Amino acid sequence: MTLPLRPWYDQPMLYIAESPGRGRGVFAQRQIHSGQLIERAPVIVVPAGQWEGMDRTVLFDYFFAWGEHSAIALGYGSLYNHAYQPNARFVKHFSQQVIEFYALRAIESDEEILINYNVDPGDDSPLWFHVLA
Repeated sequence: MTLPLRPWYDQPMLYIAESPGRGRGVFAQRQIHSGQLIERAPVIVVPAGQWEGMDRTVLFDYFFAWGEHSAIALGYGSLYNHAYQPNARFVKHFSQQVIEFYALRAIESDEEILINYNVDPGDDSPLWFHVLA
């Protein structure tokens, strides 16, 4: 008996597309309700001693601070773009090594899902790159 093939990461609510001025972004494939869990992304934790030199690699733009360490989120987790007025937020669960993404408000089909890289959705502290308005 052969099992049917399934995608390694089945996420029918989301898709990746070009985001003007931002590169790739994560978009809603269907409406997402306020407060709804968008994604639960596992992370690869990179110990602090192994992160040296990563600022000279492409991975530097995709990491999350993870306590004293850093982490790369799998799934779509490291591909959400930044906004100072986001429509989603994220919560880190250190013991489970996952990041959960939640809708802050209703997100319409084909709307880009944006998070604030400063963790707090209302934090407008400057980032290491130019932020689109």
